[in-house]
Amino acid sequence: MRTRCGWPAMLAAATLILGTALFSLAQDKKADAPVKGAIQARDKVQANFPAVKEFRLERGMSKQAQACIECHKVATPGIFTDWAASRHASANITCIDCHQAQDFDPDVSKKHYKQYELSDNKWGTSEYRVPVAAVVTPKDCSRCHPDEVKQYSKSKHANTIEIIWKIDPWLNQGLNDATERTTGCYACHGTVLKTNDKGELETSTWPNTGVGRVNLDGSLGSCTSCHTRHRFSVMDARKPEACGQCHLGPDHPQAEIYHESKHGDIYAAFGNTYNWNVAPGMWTPGVDYRGPTCASCHMSGSGPVIGTHDVTERLSWELQAPLTIRPQDFAPFPAKNNWEVERKKMQAVCNQCHSATWTEDHYARIDAAVKNYNELYFKPAKALLDELYAKKLVDEKPFFHTKFQWDFYELWHHEGRRARMGVAMMAPDYAWWHGFYECKKRLCELGEQAHHMITTNTPAYKYDNFPGTGGDTTRPPEIFGPKEQ
Repeated sequence: MRTRCGWPAMLAAATLILGTALFSLAQDKKADAPVKGAIQARDKVQANFPAVKEFRLERGMSKQAQACIECHKVATPGIFTDWAASRHASANITCIDCHQAQDFDPDVSKKHYKQYELSDNKWGTSEYRVPVAAVVTPKDCSRCHPDEVKQYSKSKHANTIEIIWKIDPWLNQGLNDATERTTGCYACHGTVLKTNDKGELETSTWPNTGVGRVNLDGSLGSCTSCHTRHRFSVMDARKPEACGQCHLGPDHPQAEIYHESKHGDIYAAFGNTYNWNVAPGMWTPGVDYRGPTCASCHMSGSGPVIGTHDVTERLSWELQAPLTIRPQDFAPFPAKNNWEVERKKMQAVCNQCHSATWTEDHYARIDAAVKNYNELYFKPAKALLDELYAKKLVDEKPFFHTKFQWDFYELWHHEGRRARMGVAMMAPDYAWWHGFYECKKRLCELGEQAHHMITTNTPAYKYDNFPGTGGDTTRPPEIFGPKEQ
C-alpha cells in the first residue's frame, strides 16, 4: 500500500509570534487644567481599544523542498510561476508536499534521479535527492482534501473506465485502434497508467488527465482534470469552460447547450463581474454570481444544499443512457442514492434564483421530454433492430458494420441525448432542431431500411472495408481483476 509523506516538518515547526505594541502618552505637567483633563479623557478612551497586533509567521522549509523550487524556477518557469501564484504557495505547500513518494512506490520517477547528477546546477546534486512521483493522484490530494476525494471516488467521473468497458462496442469489439483511443476516448475518460521496463511511464498511457484515470497507486481519477496544475485554481474549475473540455460535440454538447441557454447568456454578459475566488462552500448565488455555471448546479453548495465533488448527485434521470432511466437503474454503475432525494437537492439549488412554481414546471417539462423520447423514438427503433436481429437480416456483431446500426446508434447517442439535455438545460435549438427533429428524421429512415430488408428478405449490406480496427478487447485487470481462464 502506498504511503506518502505527511505534512512537512516545516509546517509543524512553524511559529506564530505575536508582538504587542505598547503605547505611552507623555503628559505635560506644566499644562493648564483644561488641557490636562482633555488628555486624561483621551487616555481613558484609548484604553478600551484593542492592542495593535503584529503577526510574524516563520516558515521552515526543508533543503530538498527549496531545491525543487529553485531548480524548477529555471528548468520549468511556467510551472514555477503557476505554483507561486497559487493558494498552495501562500500556505507554504511546495512541490515536495504533493510529489514526494517512497522509494518502493510503483510510480516513483527513476528518470528524475538523473536530476541529482548535474554539474551545472548547484541544486541538482545528491544532497537534495528525494524520491518523486510525476503523477499526483487523488490519494495524494486526500491528505489535505479527504472529503472531496471521497465524494469524487463515488462519482461516474472517477469510475468512467469501468462504465465504458461495460457498455461501449468500440472497446469491446475492437472497432477503433490504440491511437484513436489514446488521443480521443482516453483523453477524457482516462488511461490505465503503466510503466515500462525502465520504470518510466508508457507513452500510450501518459500524459493523461482523464477524469477516470487508473493510477499506479490504485486510486481513480485526476483532480487536475478540472483544477489545472499547478495553479489548482477554484476559479478555473468553476467556469463552464472547464467542463466544456469534455462535455461538448455531437454526442453530449452540454457546453454548447449551456451557452445557448439563458444561464449561458448571463454568464457571457456578466461573468467578468463574478467573484470566482470565494472559498469553497461560500460561493453564493445572487451575491458572488448572477447566473449559474455547471459547477453552480452540479457541485457547489447553494442554499441548504451542501457542496459535493460527486457530479452524479442531484440527478434524477440518466439522460445519456440509450433508454432514459433512473440513476439507480443504470446497470453499468447504479447510483447508491435515491433519485427523489437528489431531485429535491437540485430543485433547492434552482430555487435560489427561481420560484418553486417555475422549478416544478421546468421539471414537469423534462419528464415529458423523457417520455416523448423513450416512447416515440427509442423503443420503436430498438424494436426494429431486434426484429432484424431475430430474422438474421443484421448481424449483432460486429456492431457498426451496417448502416442500420450506425443510424440506430446515432439516434440515441447523438440526437436523443441532444433532445433530452437540451430540454433539461433550457436550450430550445438543441431540444428541437438538433434533437427531436433529427430523431424524427432518423427513425423514419430506420423504418424505411427495415421495411425494405423485411419485405424483400434482403440482409443489410455489410461494410467489409472497416478502417481503424484492432483495438485490444481485454478489459483492464486493474478494474475488473485477472481474466478468468
